[in-house]
Amino acid sequence: MIEQDTIKLLRECDAGVKMGITSIDDVLEYVDSNDLEQLLSDCKKEHDRIDAEIQELLDKYEDEGKEPAAIAKGMSWMKTNMKLAMNESDHTIADLITDGCNMGVKSLNKYLNKYAAADEVSKDIAKKLINLEEKLAVDIRQYL
Repeated sequence: MIEQDTIKLLRECDAGVKMGITSIDDVLEYVDSNDLEQLLSDCKKEHDRIDAEIQELLDKYEDEGKEPAAIAKGMSWMKTNMKLAMNESDHTIADLITDGCNMGVKSLNKYLNKYAAADEVSKDIAKKLINLEEKLAVDIRQYL
């Protein structure tokens, strides 16, 4: 049970971290403020670092991980492009990223509860990712 919950939690973290990286990539070229660009770039680097940790653990379990759901990626891309087409501003970017962070925090907490038998290393990774998303949402509030 521990190994199965561990793998399932790591898969969800894998999908979540990839979604976060994609979301940041989708908006970075539209950012005006150097400070906001730096916040997003730094957060993306941390997502990449966590992604590497997740991949290492998934490799240990001989698991390929999980891509974000195609429908979620598609909906996110459409929402981002529609909102930016109507109002290409740092406010819009902060709004989109905040929504994504909130969804990520909610999902990851749900999976932490669902896969309670996962090992502590995997739970710690999920918590790091949750904390990263929460911090970014707070850091970009000034742009809302």
